[in-house]
Parts: sequence; structure tokens; C-alpha cells
Amino acid sequence: MRLAFQMWGNVRMIVLTALVAAIYAAILIPFKIFTLVPGLTEMRPAAAIPMVVSLFFGPAGAFGVALGNLIGDFAGTLGWGSLFGIIGNFLLGYIPYKMITPRESGYLSRPLDVPVYVVVSLITSTACATFIGWAVDLLGLAPFTVVANIIALNNLCFMLVLSPLLIKALEKRVRRQGLMYFEVMGTQPKRPKSHVFAVILVSTGALLGLAAGNALQLGLIGDGTPVGIGVAPFVLLLLIGTALL
Repeated sequence: MRLAFQMWGNVRMIVLTALVAAIYAAILIPFKIFTLVPGLTEMRPAAAIPMVVSLFFGPAGAFGVALGNLIGDFAGTLGWGSLFGIIGNFLLGYIPYKMITPRESGYLSRPLDVPVYVVVSLITSTACATFIGWAVDLLGLAPFTVVANIIALNNLCFMLVLSPLLIKALEKRVRRQGLMYFEVMGTQPKRPKSHVFAVILVSTGALLGLAAGNALQLGLIGDGTPVGIGVAPFVLLLLIGTALL
């Protein structure tokens, strides 16, 4: 997480954060009319953006997506859930660049890059869904199964369909301008010693958290244990893993 704090001392990274926030909000707002869960979520083609800006701009992409989502909520979905939406969307923009290391040849330049990209997309979209679904269920705003599953599917579909197209179309231009996050920050991406352990924690918290939340709410496990309590350990694993990435 050190780079995420250091970036606030870099003017160019702050500008990129503001730019990402503006773009994300601008794409979110027109689609607010396509409501899926009233007051909480809608059809989100903008879900293609977090993966792209994460891989390009690193922590600036993560903070930009979090801020952009909050700005977008002012267009009709602002509420207590928005506070958790900030964190959930931060995860969308933070996890990808911490799990996928950039190479000179570019992203998605080798056949092996595709399955890696798919797995990271699944983990990322599920992490956001598990966290927000747990939070809104805990607040009594909507059932976990409704919110979490819609968010997971919404995010994953656009990440798999639109994000790769945007990466391919924009990556060379971003690199030519020297705007990749490691270039702007003057550092090389490094994986901490805890990286593998952190990936396991994030994956477990996200994927098993979603599965446990659905099973609890459907009464398949837990003997009536509330989702807010049953999913909390998985959310904790997710957040700890994210901090260790």
C-alpha cells in the first residue's frame, strides 16, 4: 500500500486521479436510468474502466474510480451505501495492478496473459461485489444475494468484453506519453514477499465470501446466521489481503 500513499506527493498522479474520477463519473451518470436495484446499482458499462485505469495508472486509477463512483452517486443513488461503494470501487481499481505485473511487451501480449487476465477479473469483480453486498445487507438496504450477484456479474461482463479492447486501443498511446504509473512515480513495480499469501487471502475472501453469502441467505448453511455476521470473516480476509498486496 506504500505507493498508494506516496502518490499524493506527486502532482501528475493527483491530476490522473482527478481525470479518472471525471471520466468514470461521466460514463456512470447517463446509465443511472437503467436501474437494477433502486437506489443502489444500475447497468454499468463504466465497469470496464477500473481494470484499464488500474493497469495504466496504478493507485491513481484506484483512487480515481473510488472518487468517480461517489460523484456518480450524486446523480440519484447517494446514500449510506455510497460510503461502502467508495471502498468497493477502490478495490476494483486497486487489485488488478497489484496482481498483474506490466511488461515491456505490453498487457495481453502473450497467450498466457488471457487466462491470467480472466482470473484477475473474476477476483476483482467478486471482491467488489462481496464487500458491497455484505455492507448493504448489514445496513438492511437490500439482500446480499440480489446486490452482490448483480454487481459481480455486471463488473465481470464488462471487464471481459470491453476492458481488453480499451487496453489494446490505448496502451501504446499511454506508454508513449510516459503516463504509466511506474514511469510517473519513477519506480519499478515490485511484489512484496507477502504477495502470494496476499493473493490467497484476497481470492479466498472474495470468492468464498460471495459463495457463503449466497448460501447463508438461501438457508443452505448457517442455521439462520445473518449474512452480516457470516460473511464478515471473509470481508476481513479480503481487506487484509488487499493491504498486503
